[in-house]
Amino acid sequence: MKPPRLSVVVVSFEMARELPRTIRSLSLSMQQDIGHADYEVLVVDNGSRAKPDEEVLAGLGVSARVLHVENPNRSPARAVNLGLAEARGKLVGVFVDGARLASPGLLAGALRASKLHHRAVIASMGFHLGRESQSLAVRKGYGVEAEDRLLRASRWEEDGYRLFEVGVFSDSCRGGFFSPMYESSALFMSKEMWSELRGFDERFVSRGGGLVNLDAYRRACELPDVELVVLLGEATFHQYHGGVATNSEESSWKEFHAEYRVIRGRRFEPPAATPIFVGRVRRAVLPSIALSVAAPEAARWGALPFAVWARLLTNPSAWVQYLRRRLPAALRRGHRNGDEQARPYE
Repeated sequence: MKPPRLSVVVVSFEMARELPRTIRSLSLSMQQDIGHADYEVLVVDNGSRAKPDEEVLAGLGVSARVLHVENPNRSPARAVNLGLAEARGKLVGVFVDGARLASPGLLAGALRASKLHHRAVIASMGFHLGRESQSLAVRKGYGVEAEDRLLRASRWEEDGYRLFEVGVFSDSCRGGFFSPMYESSALFMSKEMWSELRGFDERFVSRGGGLVNLDAYRRACELPDVELVVLLGEATFHQYHGGVATNSEESSWKEFHAEYRVIRGRRFEPPAATPIFVGRVRRAVLPSIALSVAAPEAARWGALPFAVWARLLTNPSAWVQYLRRRLPAALRRGHRNGDEQARPYE
């Protein structure tokens, strides 16, 4: 049997509510410009009490293989590496958090980006569902019920790009598309490059893996002769699930960063690589693009003045012209001032 072009590794732990939606977002009925033979999905369960069921997942439109970690611990690193070892595709993407919904062009965009350079590191933006960062929203009562209502009202299954209308930039991507990212919530590289990287570092054993995903992204960008490609107009969207980093009312940064410094012997900084951008920008994505260009400080907190949003939504063509004027300067500013970003998880 001919192997797929792309393998997608999705790590899951106690996500009976969230995982089906994630798999649905990765299905043929939701993903665009990609065929059944082009990709496979591997769900790696990291010790859930209720194990994911392949037949249930198949009913969502994806023939996913379910793998189980032997002797799991509280870090997803071992689960990621199991998925990487079992992946059959030449290009492999990792969702370290199985609670993330994918935008409709994510997989085709990754395949397209992989053709731009023989050693492409392909990154995607992370968003939180809701009107503000979930690390803030949980303190105000945001949770499963509020998010379920939000998703039902958005009718995202009719058009996955509507997720941009009900989400904000995540803490690790809060500067927007054109500022340095602390991590990629869906990271794609060739299987050979994942082997060169030696996958995720299993020395990260903090709750949820600590900074293991940030570490993998930075190390990938530091591999020799790589080209960082950011998927413009695509993203993953984090569902609330009580995660130790994103959905905790207390900051975990000091704990996670202490572990990182022990392992790496240095403080964490986002990668210094300047990316190229590839993608198609749909109408629903325009507010996020405009926010990234016009007001990177506001992008960090998911807020724009009402008048700005009103102008954008009523006259998007005017903003296209505005973006053409502002985009080059925004790119220079964002990647020159990367150290000024606030830390994620704070």
